[in-house]
Amino acid sequence: MRLRMEALIKEKQAEIVAALQELDPANKFRTDTWSRPAGGGGTSCVQQDGNVFEKAGVNTSIVYGTLPRPAIEKMRVNHKAIDPDVDSLEFFAAGLSLVLHPQNPNAPTVHLNYRYFETMDNDGKCNAWWFGGGTDLTPTYLYDEDAIHFHKSIKDACDKHDRGYYPRFKQWCDKYFYIPHRQESRGVGGIFFDDLDGQEKDQEQLFSFVKDCLSSFLPGYLPIVTRRKDMPFGEREKQWQQLRRGRYVEFNLVNDRGTSFGLNTPSARVESILMSLPLTARWMYMHEAEKGSREERILGVLKQPVEWV
Repeated sequence: MRLRMEALIKEKQAEIVAALQELDPANKFRTDTWSRPAGGGGTSCVQQDGNVFEKAGVNTSIVYGTLPRPAIEKMRVNHKAIDPDVDSLEFFAAGLSLVLHPQNPNAPTVHLNYRYFETMDNDGKCNAWWFGGGTDLTPTYLYDEDAIHFHKSIKDACDKHDRGYYPRFKQWCDKYFYIPHRQESRGVGGIFFDDLDGQEKDQEQLFSFVKDCLSSFLPGYLPIVTRRKDMPFGEREKQWQQLRRGRYVEFNLVNDRGTSFGLNTPSARVESILMSLPLTARWMYMHEAEKGSREERILGVLKQPVEWV
């Protein structure tokens, strides 16, 4: 499974970067291949200050090494097969993550992450494995048809495997991407899941599910950014985009488990972990959206999640 997951994320990284590059041929993605001293490495593909995306990052990482006891204790909450008495544990993790922050405030930010994780005994035998991931949409301005299209695309991928997946993982997404100190969601959701192991379905079925979710990304997002990237906008819209980007930063640095795990992993590549942050953001003291405005409408949806499909 390690080799198959590694091959899948590399294939999808190349496919997604090629599709995004077609939107803006003049601004080439920068590709960095990096090594992790403690084991493994990855490839980061990043575009900055482009015509379509202010910042776009599509990263793969395949890392391995030793987990310290605090990390083991956290993981054992969901994985009882992990020995509670060991002080360290060998691990393997492979994942693809992306965040796209468009220039145009009418085009939504999107996030995706799919990953596979294993832990091993001292003799190298796997004692626990699981899949995690999801994708979610964060618009600055709400276009209902965009949210519906995005959610329908990921629902279709879920329904091929289990008709209970989409409502379950959509609710999980709404709960996970919530900013408690703001009492609002980061965006209009999508799906999110974690710790899917043999108690859920067998390894082959879950790998196939993750593969179909990854394949649904481009059809679910490209039509949206294509129809929004050239829409007119002014200073008001750009300022609102920057304020919403501030919320994105707050969630990622304060609430996101993945960012926290990455930054606390020995020999982590910080540049790749913080690739998810926008190039620019803004905070204004006591800012309030105008009554009846488009800004107020998106705030209403962020306060109360919507069933889009």
